Amino acid sequence: MNTLDTSSGAPSTVSGFSGFGEGAPLDLSNLTPAAESGVVARLLDGSFSEWADAAAAVSNCARPVRLVGSSTTVDVRTGEILGTFSSDQAPLGVLHRACGNRRAQVCPSCSRVYARDTFELIRAGVAGGKTVSPTVGDNPLLFATFTAPSFGHVHGTRPHNGMPTGGRCRPRDRAQACTHGIPIGCMRVHGEDDPANGSPICWDCYDWHSAVVWQWWAPELWRRTTIALRRELATRLGVKECALRDHASLQFAKVAEYQARGLVHFHALIRLDGPDGPGSPAPLEGRELADAVNDAAGSVAVTVPGIDEDDVARRLGWGQQLDVRVVRAGRRTDEVSRALAPEQVAGYLAKYATKDANSIRGPGQARPHLTRLTSTCRDLSTRSAERYGYGVDAKGKPLNPYLLLNKWAHMLGFRGHFSSKSRRYSVTLGQLRRARQRFQALVAESNRTGEPLDLRDLEARLLADDEDTTLVVGSWAYQGTGWANPGDEALALAAAARAREYDQWRAEQRKTA
Repeated sequence: MNTLDTSSGAPSTVSGFSGFGEGAPLDLSNLTPAAESGVVARLLDGSFSEWADAAAAVSNCARPVRLVGSSTTVDVRTGEILGTFSSDQAPLGVLHRACGNRRAQVCPSCSRVYARDTFELIRAGVAGGKTVSPTVGDNPLLFATFTAPSFGHVHGTRPHNGMPTGGRCRPRDRAQACTHGIPIGCMRVHGEDDPANGSPICWDCYDWHSAVVWQWWAPELWRRTTIALRRELATRLGVKECALRDHASLQFAKVAEYQARGLVHFHALIRLDGPDGPGSPAPLEGRELADAVNDAAGSVAVTVPGIDEDDVARRLGWGQQLDVRVVRAGRRTDEVSRALAPEQVAGYLAKYATKDANSIRGPGQARPHLTRLTSTCRDLSTRSAERYGYGVDAKGKPLNPYLLLNKWAHMLGFRGHFSSKSRRYSVTLGQLRRARQRFQALVAESNRTGEPLDLRDLEARLLADDEDTTLVVGSWAYQGTGWANPGDEALALAAAARAREYDQWRAEQRKTA
C-alpha cells in the first residue's frame, strides 16, 4: 500500500491547490506491516470515518492523549447547566486531546501550532497587534546572536564567493599541528550534510568537560546578561538601577539554536521602550542600545564550581562572535531604508522553537562527537554525585549543582527554554491558547443557537483578561497516549504532511498576491 484516497467525487482542486481530490491521495509509502494492517482494518470495519473525525478534532496529532469520562458546562452567573458531554459521544468512544508537543520530531502537527503561536508572539512585539500597541514599531530594535566560546578547533562549512558554503574547512592552519601531532588544518570542503561538521580536529585537545559545563550553565549566563544590560542602560541614562523603570523598559524575545558542534546559540530580539510600557518613546537610539548590549555581554561572567575534587572552578562567558545588529534605529533617525519586515524576523525565530538536539543529528547519520557529548554529560553527572551527594539545603535546594545533568544528556546538557521572552514584550502563549479555545466555544455556541458570530472587536474579546463566564466540571480518566494502532498514526502523519503542503501553498499565494 503506497497511497490512500480519502476523497469522494470527481477529481478536483480546492482554490487551485492540487493536494485535494482523487488525483492526490495521501502518501503512505514505506508503511510497516503493522501499520498497513491497521489501515486496512480501519477500512474493513467501517470505522474510518469515525477515525477521520477524531483526527480532525486534534488537527492530525501524531500522539494524542486518550481520555474517558464526562463533563458538565455550567454558567457561573446563573448556575444553569448549559450542556453535558461524555466520551461515549466522541468518535471511537474516546476523547482525544492533542499532545501539544513542541518538537517536530515527536509531533509535526502540534509543533506547527507551537511555531505559529511563537510567530504571532514575536511578531506582535515587533509590529504590534494582539493587544500590543502598534507604536512598538517606532522603537529601537536589535537582533543579537550570542555564541558559545571555542573549546577547540572543529570542522565546519565555510563561505566561498559570497555563498555560505563551498569554502575549504581550515586552509590557513594546514602547516600547524597540535600538541598531539595532528594537523589543525583541513583542506576539505564540507557540505551542509557532512557528518564531520562540528566534530573536533583533535579529539584529545578538545575540552569536552568545559563544553558540557558551559552548556549546563548557559541559561544562568543569559539571566545575568539581562541583569547586566539593565545596569548598563541605567549607567548610560545616568540613573540608579532601581530607578530605571521610571526612564526605560527593556524587552526581549529569544530562541536557542543548536550549532553543528552541539552547543547552542541564543538569537534575541531586544527592544527598548519608554517608562510607560510597550510603544512609549524610548530614551536611547538603536546604536546606543547596541553599544550597551556589546558592553554588557562582554563584561558578564559566571563562576561555577568544579565537578568533583579533581576538577577546577570555571569562569564562563560568551564567545567572541557576538553579533549585534541594529534592525530599527528608532524614530529619532531617518533610516527608513532599514525598516524591519515583521514576518521575516518572526519566522526566523519561530522556526527554531520546535527544534531540539535531534535537529543536528541528521537522519541515519552517525555523529560521533554528539555521542561523546552525551556520554560526557552522564560521566560528569556520576562524578558530581560522588562529591556533592543527593541532599538538599535548608531551603530545599539540591546541594549538587549538577544533579540533573544526566537527565538532560539527550539535550547535550542544555536545560533551558528554547524560546522565552520578557514579561511585557508581547502577549503570552497562554493568552493565544485561551483565545483559540474561546473562539472554538463561540463557534460552537453560534452553531447551537443559529445566531451569526459577532466579529466586532473579536480579537480584543478573545485576548481579554476577564474571566470566562462558564465553568466546566468533569471527571476524566487517562486511558493512554497515541493512536489505537500504528496505522492510525501513519494516517495522521500523512494527513498532517498534506496540511503542511496546503499551508505552504497558501503562503506562496499570499506572496504572489
